[in-house]
Amino acid sequence: MFLQQLINGLSLGSIYALIALGYTMVYGIVKLINFAHGDIMMMGAYAGYFVLVALGANPLGMAVAFLAAMIFCALLSLVIERFAYRPLRNAPRLNSLITAIAVELILQNVMRVLPFVGPDPRAYPTMEIKNYTFGSFEISNLRLIVIISSAVLMLALNFIINYTKTGKAMKAVSFDTEAASLMGISVNKTISITFVIGSVLAGAGGILYATAYPQIDPMMGYMPGLKAFVAAVLGGIGSIPGAMFGGIILGIAETLTKGYLSSQFADAISFSILIIIILVKPTGLFGKKRIVKV
Repeated sequence: MFLQQLINGLSLGSIYALIALGYTMVYGIVKLINFAHGDIMMMGAYAGYFVLVALGANPLGMAVAFLAAMIFCALLSLVIERFAYRPLRNAPRLNSLITAIAVELILQNVMRVLPFVGPDPRAYPTMEIKNYTFGSFEISNLRLIVIISSAVLMLALNFIINYTKTGKAMKAVSFDTEAASLMGISVNKTISITFVIGSVLAGAGGILYATAYPQIDPMMGYMPGLKAFVAAVLGGIGSIPGAMFGGIILGIAETLTKGYLSSQFADAISFSILIIIILVKPTGLFGKKRIVKV
């Protein structure tokens, strides 16, 4: 049973990790906690839903749904960054935080009032479930899709950050915005790209989350978004490897709680981890202390 719960936790944690990467990337560059990120995931899930309804829950439909969700979330993030966050970039951080919460509420309620969406939950189209047995545990094809897709996306992000010119520009802007600007790096373009990459991962995460838990509604992004934020803090907000490991640790902790205690304690465990990590190691597992000159 432990090994089975571990596999389930890896599947859930992979989704949390994808969403947490968006939080940590944006915070690492503009020091903004984008609380609307979970709802961008929700928008991606709905974009995939309409594609799957049209094409069917088959490999082609899933591939097109992933593509549609990621493109839609990328475009949405560009609009949000340009009109909601960029005008407040030099304002006090509290202003940006309040704006992020406002964007979150706007996205939720816009989806609730749209006639072709509405507030009611909908069953998410999924592929036929097939279980594969390996020794003492079994895993479904849907969980395999979640784990493999998440791993591929995280490897792609690691390549972009460490081996491309865009990734180097993102590192430079996160280290010192003014110096990066003086060196010829377009700060606005780099920040927009960061939002796009984070939202692409969130859109894919929305498809994977809806595939693993096949029901969607306009409020579905709220709790996964909060837990992904906990994962980002656990790993060290601003640290990309930290977000990955934080998401996986949180997913495993949650599934083990459901398996050995009760599902009613799963949320409590997640937020207890947040409180403990803030008290014991505020910088997170992979975070580094920074000296701030006053």
